[in-house]
Amino acid sequence: MFPQKTYAVTLILDQDMNMIRLSEMRKTGYYLLAAAILLVLIIGMQTTAYIVNLLVISLILTILALPAMNMVRKKGIPDWIAAGVIAAAGGVIILGMLLLTVHSFNLLIQGLPLYQTELNERISELLSLLNRVGIDPESLSPSSFNLSDVVAILKPYAVNFGNSALYIFFIVITTYFALLEAPRIPERLQRIFGTDLENRFGFGRMSKLMIEFVIVRTETNLIHGILFGLSLWVMGVHAAALWGILTFFLTFIPYIGLIIAAIPALFFAWLQYGAWGAVAVIIIVIILNAVVENPIFAYIASRRFDLPPLVVVLSVIIWGWVLGIAGMIFAVPITLLLLILIQCSDEMRWINTLIGVDHLFAEETGETGER
Repeated sequence: MFPQKTYAVTLILDQDMNMIRLSEMRKTGYYLLAAAILLVLIIGMQTTAYIVNLLVISLILTILALPAMNMVRKKGIPDWIAAGVIAAAGGVIILGMLLLTVHSFNLLIQGLPLYQTELNERISELLSLLNRVGIDPESLSPSSFNLSDVVAILKPYAVNFGNSALYIFFIVITTYFALLEAPRIPERLQRIFGTDLENRFGFGRMSKLMIEFVIVRTETNLIHGILFGLSLWVMGVHAAALWGILTFFLTFIPYIGLIIAAIPALFFAWLQYGAWGAVAVIIIVIILNAVVENPIFAYIASRRFDLPPLVVVLSVIIWGWVLGIAGMIFAVPITLLLLILIQCSDEMRWINTLIGVDHLFAEETGETGER
């Protein structure tokens, strides 16, 4: 009797173990399939970067326009009129920035002989300084540096007004229809995720914070770009408006954006005024960062939206590789959208726990983030 019972128990245990192994194999297969799908999506996004960037920019503009859209709708104005006015206003602003950028860039090209003369003078001063301290740079001379070569490299990446205007047109049209659809999105999400959408996995809180993040980041960048451009204009630095616009866009890139934006202004200030001009630009950047960036933006980004620095840096690298410069500029908003989608999936939520962002969702639901 006992051997038969032992055999039956062993058989049941073997069946349980086989079921566990089968379940683990299915999970492994699921993760491998998810990784393969993700890889295909990334390659597809990289191939269709033109369209993906258009959609991402339109989405960001829609988020920025939502408060104005809601305010206009409360006054009883039809949605199609409100969305049209807001989209058209946004298009005019973007077109104005494009025209100013093209004009500033053309002035920069026209002044190339003057800048080359200034560069030769600065290099001669630098070589004299090196000789006085006992360093003989034999291979260097003012003629070794030609700004025309740099312009020739940059020209393929320069702004093409015709293509850019067409791109802006598509962005405005997409934003217009996105604004029309925006009031209906919560109802559709309600049908997908159930009646507890507002509190489900902190979805409501993250959505509001993401909108706030985009709005505050854009307002901060606008203030930063205007003040930096005006400061350079007061100094008399060449193409001050161009460097202000560049600052507005590049400060979307965390950590390194402000540094990259300051390099051209630093270079031209050095050309015109020597070392003291470069020092003045550095002081302006430090003051603006202390006055504008830290008080205005750090509150929401650092205290209420504490993304791990590694996640931010990796998002800039990955989205920059996939979508180019637009991916670097909008890396954080895209990553926030992705984190929200991950949190809404029971099978994928462990990813947010692994990278250390689950606390952002747990605060609203009262959970600790450990699931």
